Amino acid sequence: MYLYILTCLKPGSHCAILATIWLYVDLLFYLYLSACLFICPADDCQALNFGHGSVVCVCNATYCDSVSRTGLPDPGQFLSYVSSKTGSRLVKSQGQFQKNSTGAALRITLNPSQKYQRIKGFGGAMTDAAAMNILSLSSRAQDQLLRQYFSPDGIEYRFVRVPMASCDFSTRLYTYADTPGDYDLQNFTLAEEDIHMKIPLLQRAQALSAQPLNLFASAWSAPAWLKTSGALIGKGSLKGKPGGKEHKTWAQYYIRFLEEYEKYNLSFWGLTSGNEPTAGEMTNYSFQALGFTPETQRDWIALDLGPGLHSSSFPQTRLMILDDNRLLLPHWAKVVLSDVQAARYVHGIGFHWYLNNIAPPGITLTTTHHLYPEYFLFATEACAGWSPLDRGVRLGSWDRAEDYAHDIIQDLNDFVTGWTDWNLALNQDGGPNWVKNFVDSPIIVDSSKDVFYKQPTFYSMAHFSKFLWEGSQRVGVSFSQHNSLEISAYIRPDASAVLIILNRSEEEVQFEVWDQTLGFLPGSAPPHSILTLLWSRR
Repeated sequence: MYLYILTCLKPGSHCAILATIWLYVDLLFYLYLSACLFICPADDCQALNFGHGSVVCVCNATYCDSVSRTGLPDPGQFLSYVSSKTGSRLVKSQGQFQKNSTGAALRITLNPSQKYQRIKGFGGAMTDAAAMNILSLSSRAQDQLLRQYFSPDGIEYRFVRVPMASCDFSTRLYTYADTPGDYDLQNFTLAEEDIHMKIPLLQRAQALSAQPLNLFASAWSAPAWLKTSGALIGKGSLKGKPGGKEHKTWAQYYIRFLEEYEKYNLSFWGLTSGNEPTAGEMTNYSFQALGFTPETQRDWIALDLGPGLHSSSFPQTRLMILDDNRLLLPHWAKVVLSDVQAARYVHGIGFHWYLNNIAPPGITLTTTHHLYPEYFLFATEACAGWSPLDRGVRLGSWDRAEDYAHDIIQDLNDFVTGWTDWNLALNQDGGPNWVKNFVDSPIIVDSSKDVFYKQPTFYSMAHFSKFLWEGSQRVGVSFSQHNSLEISAYIRPDASAVLIILNRSEEEVQFEVWDQTLGFLPGSAPPHSILTLLWSRR
């Protein structure tokens, strides 16, 4: 059309010049849009630098960057998504497999015949604090935040951990059965935090998700009147012995929780046997805890919780033992799972990431897997900012994104089937937390501005949760030479391949991926970056 107009105008005239300018503007805009189909994220990150090494992406009621939906490229093509310290956030590009080697010094060979565990999924926790922070935003900003985690245009979390009653990330101490002597749990009642905060948000999250969410519950403490200490916090265990009335009441408490949530059309994929049982064995422990040794946990499961669940309306609910630091493995698993009566009620082993630097994954996770391959391993809690040496929120910290990716790759390469972050959202202090145990979160809310900040850790999670569908199977990879990259490889249920690469070094690393069915994929991992590669093998 523009060419037709130009031919009808007198050369050099004012109108001809304007038409020419419009032609070039239109052409540049077209080229930009075409380029963005290949190299731009679906929506650009609105970056803000708080001076902690990288940037956050700012979101509000009307705008938020999004990875959008990820389709497969054409046969012979691959997609690359990169996030980096320099500010890239899931930046998408497309490339072509080559028939011949690129000549890169580092060759990564995909070995699909080496098959390992299948992935269950990734997620975070709907604590009281997370719910309070989400609800502190305007309704449209709340929707925006939930979409980022759960919708097909977001990072598609599949798991949500739900605390049973209060934990440290609450603003008060409570359980669902605080009436002394109520062994039949006649007065069992969900709290306002459940009914008005967590449950409505979980329902909204489920409505956004393309698939059913997998909820799993963890309890921090039994009611004080059931405990030796008579208090929710600090050292204390259940009164009496496994098989006794206190232990049976505590088992029924779990079942009553499931029944009450079911009234709101929320069913639970799983339960843990209790959050950090070793905390309740520590003198002067500062917040809610219930002490178990592996022996008492074994006996409580065998005599009370296991039979109770089995005879309830929830016999298919998956039970995970431990739910504490992995340095307790394999010993804890040996004690519980060597008992036939307890083991028959158990499905998996949950663990936390704290103190992992003194608990090598090969000694803890891989050893446990080889001893008990029929029980899945699942990471049930992790957060940044928990250490006294690096406490609280660090807006834009890339180091923490690398810590997440490093731990997830390490876990997955040692037979772990899923990884759950801690609070879905916190405020800028890292709370609320009644005991001031402030930590970091992938999303930080500033309700005074009706905005939330997506941290680098959010994108670190996205490189896994968005691409590793449930049922994806880890497969082998080998390397032509020693290198600084951390890598994990998968074949998804749709027969596509996913390769996740972490480069924590200061140098760009050139490589090629050899897939014997397709050829050679030319690639590069920028300094301090996380890279996800995706291609069809059909």
